[in-house]
Amino acid sequence: SRAQGCSPERGNSMLIREVMTKNPVTVQADAPVRDAAALLRAHKIGGLPVMEGETLVGMVTESDILRLLETGKISDDLWLPSPLEVIEVPIREIINWEKTKHALTSIGNIQVRKVMSHPAITISEDEDIEDAASVMLSRKIARLPVVRGNALVGIVARADIVRGVASPGQ
Repeated sequence: SRAQGCSPERGNSMLIREVMTKNPVTVQADAPVRDAAALLRAHKIGGLPVMEGETLVGMVTESDILRLLETGKISDDLWLPSPLEVIEVPIREIINWEKTKHALTSIGNIQVRKVMSHPAITISEDEDIEDAASVMLSRKIARLPVVRGNALVGIVARADIVRGVASPGQ
């Protein structure tokens, strides 16, 4: 067990709670992806903790939503033409293209729970920012939900850690 608080062993390390964003924007697991995308855009953020009521169940990121645009994720029989095929496309394929456009539009209706990463990789508010940096680098993720016990209390992103490293010692 590592020493916490202001013990000499802690040195100049900052705690997650000192750099995290409190009360992060969240999305419910049964919300449509369209709502998650709107929240990401409106708040200019790259990821959202996903909640089931008050319980953290996962994370959804811009990358998760972009992966929906991969052909296989939408429908097994989806046809996306190459630029050359568009020029040569016969009339019967235009009908198929209409189905494709409809499938792309319906992406927004998919529930967040179907695209989120789960379980969420979290960090305690009492951990050092070095611990968060280590987890982010090893897991190749850009943000971590911050918990106190089982309760979501914040979110910490790579930029928060950089700011913490750059700020003068406490």
